[in-house]
Amino acid sequence: MSETAARLARAGSAGKTVFAVLGAISFCHLLNDMMQSLLPAIYPMLKSSYALSFGEIGVLTFTYQITASLLQPIVGSYTDRKARPYSLAVGMGFTLVGLLLLGFAANYGLLLLAAALVGTGSSVFHPESSRVARMASGGQHGLAQSVFQVGGNLGSSLGPLLAAFVVLPHGQTSVAWFSCAALVGIFVLTQVGHWYKHHGMARLAPRTARGTAERQEQPTTRVAGAISVLLVLIFSKYFYLASLTSYYTFYLINHFGVSVEASQIYLFVFLGAVALGTIIGGPLGDRFGRKYIIWLSILGVLPFTLVLPHVSLLWTAVLTVPIGLILASAFPAIIVYAQELLPGKTGTISGLFFGFAFGMGGIGAAVLGQLADRTSIEFVYEICAFLPALGLLAGLLPNIELPPAADRAPIAERRPHAER
Repeated sequence: MSETAARLARAGSAGKTVFAVLGAISFCHLLNDMMQSLLPAIYPMLKSSYALSFGEIGVLTFTYQITASLLQPIVGSYTDRKARPYSLAVGMGFTLVGLLLLGFAANYGLLLLAAALVGTGSSVFHPESSRVARMASGGQHGLAQSVFQVGGNLGSSLGPLLAAFVVLPHGQTSVAWFSCAALVGIFVLTQVGHWYKHHGMARLAPRTARGTAERQEQPTTRVAGAISVLLVLIFSKYFYLASLTSYYTFYLINHFGVSVEASQIYLFVFLGAVALGTIIGGPLGDRFGRKYIIWLSILGVLPFTLVLPHVSLLWTAVLTVPIGLILASAFPAIIVYAQELLPGKTGTISGLFFGFAFGMGGIGAAVLGQLADRTSIEFVYEICAFLPALGLLAGLLPNIELPPAADRAPIAERRPHAER
């Protein structure tokens, strides 16, 4: 076992949050999403080089995200039944091949194949890494999901900067350079796989059993209704995010006349706010209750989205900060809330929600691209501004939160001394 794996193993004492593992999986999430974010970040260059329409850009995003969407629930369900500790490293291998192909694609068809391979890498990475985060959480599930997810958000925010300062000056082939990051990720994830195999599964099983015993089992119809509401909220969140991640640079270029390089900087500001919102969302859910964080983070962004299409360049940049911050805080709370609805189905839930999020992002990009071709980019933002109003549906979610640990102490421990 390597020194890295040994350090992770020493950190794996039962009952404690294993920050070494959370840090490793978050770092690999950063690498994974940094590499994947290169695809939308270089859309302006690809549009020019391959003479693509907005519709074809949308199909490119659709191919990448629908691949991840369809496979993630399958991967999650399979690994719930049979653990695959080293599947994370295999998933990163798909991303590596996709990057190499993206760097040297000679036509639009190869671009689509590269996007599909990158999507396949995501389909393996996200449900399994979310499981590892829960294994290492030590009971702080919201915090663990936030630490894991913020790595991805930070990686996504780096994509536009790398596109602006590396890919655009050196050309499309420079995308292949980032395969080195995939190799680093494969090495680290192999060490995480060692910890997963020897320590992680032993930590997760007792926690799942205890959580099921402490929480009253929810009726099937109630669980199905809650999952449906959560999926609608994911739809509203990721359909709106698709308008920014895929078309924000085009909106800034067309509406305000900024340069391609400057548009990438503005996109970085938005994605940085998304990263910050992700890291605070999980701990707030642990502290105040996940249902309320979900409700406020979806509906609370509505005033800002309604104003965004009607302001100057300065205020556009300013408004994207609270939009990213508030909207991103929902996802860690949604994942943990859903995992607590169905204890023991960590991979299935993670695959379903990450997959659905990717799918909605892909469908949103394709639909909004077609809409932009037929109308305008400005009209897309005016329509999408109303999507966060669906956050009202969060009021239908059942209250399933466990009381604080002190309130769950055995009855004998809570009786006054006179009664013992």
